[in-house]
Amino acid sequence: MNILKSKRANLFIFLSGIFITNALIAEIIGVKIFSLENTLGFNPAQIPLFNGNALDFNLTAGVIIWPIVFITTDIINEYYGKQGVRKISYLTAGFISYVFIVIWIVTLLSPANFWLDVNSTDADGNAFNVNFAFNKLFRQGAGIIIGSLFAFLLGQLLDVYVFHKLRKITGSKNLWLRATGSTLVSQFVDSFVVLFIAFYLLAPNSAKWSVSQVLSVGIINYIYKFVVALAITPLLYVAHFLIDNYLGKEKAKEMMAKAAEKSEGFF
Repeated sequence: MNILKSKRANLFIFLSGIFITNALIAEIIGVKIFSLENTLGFNPAQIPLFNGNALDFNLTAGVIIWPIVFITTDIINEYYGKQGVRKISYLTAGFISYVFIVIWIVTLLSPANFWLDVNSTDADGNAFNVNFAFNKLFRQGAGIIIGSLFAFLLGQLLDVYVFHKLRKITGSKNLWLRATGSTLVSQFVDSFVVLFIAFYLLAPNSAKWSVSQVLSVGIINYIYKFVVALAITPLLYVAHFLIDNYLGKEKAKEMMAKAAEKSEGFF
């Protein structure tokens, strides 16, 4: 029994480490916006959307590793239920807040003169202010941080709720349906909530987006997440296989059954 408890604890610590690490990295690198078309060698899509807006697949760099968070959420959901997902989600939100507070404090520090001199030009010899660049890169507006955290928590709670609603219908079978279905629903909400809060509700008038722009960018983000959620589904079965063998199939089934029993309700 002690060995089983140890395995359960070790597995949760391992999954939590993956979840927290990737969520934190995604938030930090998310300040970079990249062109998916240019990265793949294609011309910009120029998709016509609302009110004449033509959008390309310009995405935050955080989406590159966010699928790992999707997978880890579903695995924690499967074996530890709502309590496990809720615990790690609140913990991660606290760590993300801590990281941004530390970054904000660091940007207030006066730069050393020699550091400014050494880093005053780029590889092509163009002059730039490295301290300004550092602050511009790592500081994010309060609206973006608040929107991101709220969307993250709402998405996680919605994910676990839909996951176990689908599990009631499918039983222990059709892992792909409850995992992919819950991700698609939660990420639909996440894709629009963070943009609405950060760039419409809390944004200053000079930087405020229109509702049509929020909807347009949200659709582009969701299309990417939709495709990725489908593409990574086989990895869930690989993870499931490895964990079942680590815990023992009977004990793994017992954990999943208990997780489902204790995951009623949204909160």
